[in-house]
Amino acid sequence: MTIPTEKITTEPTLNPGDEAEPGTPGAAEDICDACSGKGKLADGSACAECGGTGRVMRGIGGG
Repeated sequence: MTIPTEKITTEPTLNPGDEAEPGTPGAAEDICDACSGKGKLADGSACAECGGTGRVMRGIGGG
């Protein structure tokens, strides 16, 4: 399977609940508040806030 070049990206995919990109100084991975880290909502659908991962990037303070 070949991926078309216009679909290839080096930009990280951010979810609505992410406050920063992975690797950003002063940010760290945290449990998603919307799904309590499960990745799914009560109705069984994937959580839109974390993209179904159960984790979001949050600012933790610092400089």
